[in-house]
Amino acid sequence: MVLGSAIRKGEYYDSVLLMRISQELKKIKGVRDAAVLIATDSNKALLREAGLFTEEIGFATSNDVVVVVDAENEDIVREAIASVDKLLKAGYEMVEESYPTLDAALRAMPDANLVVISVSGDFAGWEARKALERGLNVFLFSSGISVEEEVELKKKAVEKGLLMMGPDCGTAIIDGVGLGFANVVERGTIGTVAAAGTGIQEVTSLITRLGSGISQAIGTGGRDLRKEVGGIMMLKGLELLSKDPETKVIVVISKPPDPEVEKKILDFISGCEKPVVVDFIGGDLEEVKRAGAIPAFTLEDAASRAVALVKNLDPSTYKPFELPRVEMENMARKEFERLSEEQKYVRGLFSGGTLCYEAMILLSKLIGDVHSNIPLRPELRLKNSLTSVVHTCIDMGTEEFVTGRPHPMIDLTPRISRLLKEARDPEVAVILFDLVLGYGANQDPAGVLSPAIKKAKEFANAQGRYLAVVASVCGTERDPQNFHKQRKNLEDAGVVVMPSNAQAARMAALIASRGEIAGFWEGN
Repeated sequence: MVLGSAIRKGEYYDSVLLMRISQELKKIKGVRDAAVLIATDSNKALLREAGLFTEEIGFATSNDVVVVVDAENEDIVREAIASVDKLLKAGYEMVEESYPTLDAALRAMPDANLVVISVSGDFAGWEARKALERGLNVFLFSSGISVEEEVELKKKAVEKGLLMMGPDCGTAIIDGVGLGFANVVERGTIGTVAAAGTGIQEVTSLITRLGSGISQAIGTGGRDLRKEVGGIMMLKGLELLSKDPETKVIVVISKPPDPEVEKKILDFISGCEKPVVVDFIGGDLEEVKRAGAIPAFTLEDAASRAVALVKNLDPSTYKPFELPRVEMENMARKEFERLSEEQKYVRGLFSGGTLCYEAMILLSKLIGDVHSNIPLRPELRLKNSLTSVVHTCIDMGTEEFVTGRPHPMIDLTPRISRLLKEARDPEVAVILFDLVLGYGANQDPAGVLSPAIKKAKEFANAQGRYLAVVASVCGTERDPQNFHKQRKNLEDAGVVVMPSNAQAARMAALIASRGEIAGFWEGN
């Protein structure tokens, strides 16, 4: 095999377009592997891990695009690299209609009242400010702006009676329209406000699968509940939902807020006339109870309890996704009986930060400390996010993984590479992951992942081991990827598919521990 590369100096393209070009290069006969991406430090590290690093790439900067091809001979390498120009041109011709400025877009759509912004962090704040000044609600997908600027933008939005969702807001559903990564959910009477993109996706999808629906789902951005920001948009969202005649039940989702922000939110909730379900993931349930709200320990609980309230059922006993104990035990035993004595660790590979965080909360309570790039405690932070130790869960949607390349919900290549790497570790018992469907996500994620899962299992088998793989699918039957098709593809690849992220984490713990977790059944 011959490895060749080219550097396109000073060029910048949309990361999704570059991903698609990479896929096209891989289709060329004689090409073994290929990548086209922005030359960020994290991307260069991933190329090194994949065996696609050249000396030339070492000199590229984050202002450059790297093209690298691994092929049978030099002629094929040259052909593949030369085809990039044509593929870039074809990619841009596919864009049906675009506008160079916000003002140009508003001239074409004068009645628009919301703008979605996804640009470099250097320009994101400026674009958001411009939109607010024109009276537009903002959904800011971009990250990379300062906390000070976030506070300024959110205060301006509140003054104008507008929503400022973000920065780093991954999901919202406004009047039935999904923004960012969102699932196709039913309209209904449950409203959510969340500082958690995949938290919204998991809860709204589960609500839909239980036969209820969503009035509004307002995202705030992940930093909103920090002391510095003060929960500005969470409070605004709660105010809007409390006054919305279509919303009968409210669900609040976030990691535990800073104490002073939590007090503000719970004070508001205590005066709200509508029932409120609160999932401060891993937070203090008693504080939530004292505020008169209904606490949820997991995203699954939040969805189930909200639906119970709508259906006039008892929220404390309505557990539609919980499997019978005998069924759980049998599923786990079928997996752990095939493990060797050496296999004892769980490795979680997540595309959703909230799903990763929830899984770590559950795993740490059941099988001990979990290391991560988004750790529950500072001392559990990985020294190198590319290398797992003991129990590890990785959020592959953080800046270090997505700068200059598509989000892992779109491009599964980094997760496939990491999956195959983890499969080589003789101490790994379980690979745990999420599969997130919906608008914006890969059109066939299970179809892309399944061959890699089979390969990982085959590798372990060749080493005289068995590799357990556990997952949950976040989505609905109406999602473009087809929920049941995705689930079946995973099951056909030997994956244990659980009904929720929380159930998947618990199953992973049950398998890794050989079913020996004190108090497991009392707490589940």
